[in-house]
Amino acid sequence: MRPDPFQRDCGSRQVIDRIGDRWSVLVVLTLADGERRYGELAEHIDGISQKMLTQTLRGLERDGLVTRTVHASVPPRVDYALTDLGRSLLDLVSGLEAWATTHLADVQAARVRYDAEVLRRPTTARASRR
Repeated sequence: MRPDPFQRDCGSRQVIDRIGDRWSVLVVLTLADGERRYGELAEHIDGISQKMLTQTLRGLERDGLVTRTVHASVPPRVDYALTDLGRSLLDLVSGLEAWATTHLADVQAARVRYDAEVLRRPTTARASRR
């Protein structure tokens, strides 16, 4: 049977969820230039909590996109790096980043227009949309 992400039980949907998650995208982009320590990732990705970074790294590692290397030192040093499979995502996520930064002003302008239009609608029409 061919993978079909439009079917709720298909594993390909889980893969899309993983690589489409904002934290996963940002971790992959951060690791594009090479391995990083946990603290470097946390510092570079503004707003990510320790819990979310840990969960994201574990998920990426489980899916074969990131490797975790523990070095025997005091204190222990842990490095994260993209696998070959993880590097195969770079064109995709870099394209997403480029699109988002290129079109940010367009999206913000659309939001302003939309919000202004919603405010001009009669109160009953606004209430029915919630």
